[in-house]
Amino acid sequence: MDLNGARVVVTGAASGIGAALAHGFAARGARVVVNDLDEDGARRTAAACGGTAVPGDASAAVPDALDALGGTADVYCANAGVAGGGTEDADEAVWEQAWDVNVMAHVRAARALLPGWLERGRGRFVSTVSAAGLLTMVGAAPYSVTKHGALAFAEWLAVTYGHRGVRAHAVCPQGVRTAMLDAAGSAGDLVLAPTAIEPGAVAEAVFEGIAEERFLILPHPEVAAYYRARAEDTEQWLGGMNRIQRKWEENAR
Repeated sequence: MDLNGARVVVTGAASGIGAALAHGFAARGARVVVNDLDEDGARRTAAACGGTAVPGDASAAVPDALDALGGTADVYCANAGVAGGGTEDADEAVWEQAWDVNVMAHVRAARALLPGWLERGRGRFVSTVSAAGLLTMVGAAPYSVTKHGALAFAEWLAVTYGHRGVRAHAVCPQGVRTAMLDAAGSAGDLVLAPTAIEPGAVAEAVFEGIAEERFLILPHPEVAAYYRARAEDTEQWLGGMNRIQRKWEENAR
């Protein structure tokens, strides 16, 4: 896909992966709308990459973001997300926020985008999922469950509309050096921090994936082997993950 002149929306772009994506698209000649709840951060990113800031909730901002691009977008990056740590006992509000931001914001964006994309026969939905959506993450039930939901929705888009010109991508990194990694606490230190990469590396993987028309984008290539092991010998994979869980519990004592 030639990104020069493409109209792009990136949510959660005040910092981290979103900001790196915004800069990357702009460097390739795209017109970029930067969205984030952090109004000041969204404006800083937009100013730095020559884009347009449309602050606010990722779901509610879609109409304004499309208006800023002349009524539609060629690429929509559903990047905004929340960590949602805890077990099944996490507060209902934590579960609700994780579902709303990590899954339903994607659904609402697709509702707004698909009519125009299907009429034109083209459009691209880039979903920042996480390796937790392919595998799981210890100590973070709301995050893991809803990231599985984000992956499932991206897959559904690809299956349902691929033959009508709509492309979907699921971006599934492990640890990335962002505020979300910092918020992951001791579980993040154990599982994610040792192989964490910079947001810019994730963005580069996204552009490579788009160029190669790959649905599954893995900034950490080793995730492919973990995903394969999960499918081929689920019991062994679960046992390995449970060992990580026990190690985390021991370290937390």
